[in-house]
Amino acid sequence: MLGVLMAAVVISTSFAGGSLGRVEQVTPTHLRCAVKGQTDKDGRNRQANWYYFRLDNLQPHGMQIDFRDLVGEYDFHAGSYSVTPNTRPVYSYDNRHWTHFSSNQVTWDGKQVQLTVRFKPAGRTMWIAHMAPYTRRNLDQILAPNPYLKTRIIGHSVHHRDIPLLTITDSGVPDTGKKVVWIVARQHAWEAGTSWVADGAVRFLLSNDKTANRLRRLNIFMILPMFDPDGVAEGSVRFNANGYDTNRNWDAVKPDLMPEIAAARSTILGSLDAGGHIDVLVAMHNTEDEDYIEAPLKAGDASVKAVAEALVKQLRVETSFYDPLSPRESMGDNPIPAGQMDIDQDLFSERKIPAFLMELMIDRNPRLGRPRTEADFVRFGAGLVKSLAAAVEVD
Repeated sequence: MLGVLMAAVVISTSFAGGSLGRVEQVTPTHLRCAVKGQTDKDGRNRQANWYYFRLDNLQPHGMQIDFRDLVGEYDFHAGSYSVTPNTRPVYSYDNRHWTHFSSNQVTWDGKQVQLTVRFKPAGRTMWIAHMAPYTRRNLDQILAPNPYLKTRIIGHSVHHRDIPLLTITDSGVPDTGKKVVWIVARQHAWEAGTSWVADGAVRFLLSNDKTANRLRRLNIFMILPMFDPDGVAEGSVRFNANGYDTNRNWDAVKPDLMPEIAAARSTILGSLDAGGHIDVLVAMHNTEDEDYIEAPLKAGDASVKAVAEALVKQLRVETSFYDPLSPRESMGDNPIPAGQMDIDQDLFSERKIPAFLMELMIDRNPRLGRPRTEADFVRFGAGLVKSLAAAVEVD
């Protein structure tokens, strides 16, 4: 919780997902804000790219905010940073509808490693964030009773928050012969775009759209919409409350330290042990400037490669996906060190599940000519489920 009185302006993070580091007042209209960031259990791999705060008592004068303390470490490579020269934060006057700052409002100082936004407030209260936030409040809005939706809690986070699993299908049609499609979102708390995509997927699948009706009859969609509920609620970045990356450690999971991974992994593998099958699984992530899909192209059989290629082909038609090089290889040429497997690598290695990793950029998308908004991510969700179903459908 942060409440700092600076002349007439008050900065607060006392709400779900709120986060900001130390704030320095240069003048009443010029603030320097450190990005809080997060490190792992050993104090390594600091990532500093989530901020979400409210400004109250704003005056109709030009404001300048400098975002600092951005340098971090990624996978033990020091000197990296996730806020970049192309980052355009978002703002809102109602904490619901978000707009990117324009390119002429944002500047980058490479020497200081500092992102600066300049703007004239249009209201007395304003929220600013790295990207459009998606919290449990948003998720609850799509979990209303629906005949095609079943929600169950598969486990709890370190801080005892529910981890929901959504199942969407037409229960009036026998499950025999249906394809089983898994979608995993929000393994990393800062990657709110993945929750917006999942939101769009759920909304479309529960709609009366003719294509949605058909997809429900032919498929069972299993969706993990909020993998790290602690991080989402507490404004964290990449690691769970015990400091473990929820997209690493999949081949060395410790349930007491990584309950989120343990719950998801046991549920996914348990579905196979119970006689079920998985036709495709996509774990979604956000990155700064790339879209891509990784798949076990070399290690898998021809059918896995065919699904990956079909998925990419459909995504290029149905969505704003942009990557001429996808699908890319997920397993690499060298053995993956023990205890460092991603979800897709582990599930393929363990059970040959056709599990793919998807990254979606938050900087300028070449096909859109601008950064994706939350509405773009929601539309992507509808296109994603159409593409997944097409990729696994047998003619």
